[in-house]
Amino acid sequence: MEIIRPDSKQPIPDDAKKVFKGVLFDVYQWEQKLFDGTTTTFEKLKRPDTVTVYPVLDDGKILLLQQEQPGKTNVFTGTPGGRVDEGEDVLTAAKRELLEETGYEAREYVLWNAQHPTSKLDWVVYTFIAKGLTKVKAQKLDAGEKITLMPVNFDTFLDVAIEEKFIEKEMVPKFFEAKINPEKKAQLQELFKPL
Repeated sequence: MEIIRPDSKQPIPDDAKKVFKGVLFDVYQWEQKLFDGTTTTFEKLKRPDTVTVYPVLDDGKILLLQQEQPGKTNVFTGTPGGRVDEGEDVLTAAKRELLEETGYEAREYVLWNAQHPTSKLDWVVYTFIAKGLTKVKAQKLDAGEKITLMPVNFDTFLDVAIEEKFIEKEMVPKFFEAKINPEKKAQLQELFKPL
């Protein structure tokens, strides 16, 4: 599966200078000409792209995660996912994160969405749906993760996905659409249908 990275609506120009290199974020600055002919300094952050995976079990349940992480004040709900490592392709990252955080492998991956969630950050979130799951091993969590698997039926999934504690905010508009529009709900159910 060839996955093309979507273009940013405000790309970092080739002549931008990296003025800060962090552990996760880099900061770029450049001189930008304005409409009145003057110039000013523009700035943008850059970070590694990430993947999120919505695993669909053979019984049709969606496998969500209840998570705790150091520094976050509340338990939150989300999906398997994380950073794409340097040199790693996006699909490989999705497969790795699913296996590490759930112990499952999938026979099929559907790229559902790829987007820059914000214009001031060069960062793409790739969202996959994984089907044909097989449990192959125990979870292998990072030291900063506490994860409990939470399989839910489709209607419960929609309810959970629009709660404040659901962390995968990129796709929340689609879940709201499905809650209020029967046609959109049917389309989403078809997308999340097991193999």
